[in-house]
Amino acid sequence: MFAAFLLAGCEEEKPAPVVREVRRIKGEVEVLNSCSMKGAAVKMRTFLRDNGFDVVHIDNERLQNYDETIIVLRNPEWEGAQALAATLKTKNVLVLLNKNATVDAVVHTGRDFQQIIEPDQGEQNDSNK
Repeated sequence: MFAAFLLAGCEEEKPAPVVREVRRIKGEVEVLNSCSMKGAAVKMRTFLRDNGFDVVHIDNERLQNYDETIIVLRNPEWEGAQALAATLKTKNVLVLLNKNATVDAVVHTGRDFQQIIEPDQGEQNDSNK
């Protein structure tokens, strides 16, 4: 009985779970599925939220033939623009001023979105085409 007590007290210590700190980026982002791949906007929204962006709206774009993901800045003064471009690993950034815009940026999700949100998975998918 004494041995059972000793063994019960000697449990292997498990490493503490890694807590990823997410920096919140001020500003609002809209995500549009511009590639016709089902679920692209939902997956991109999750990815951006996990990286600290406030995605306030997602939808399908009428024109769905984008090969590459594009960022359209509606507010060129938005301080999160560089962080968004870095997170999406893109230089495809356009500025289209719109005084009636309700968001700071619109992300047009292209066919490359899988490589952006899951780099390892995107490479595997390329070999299956």
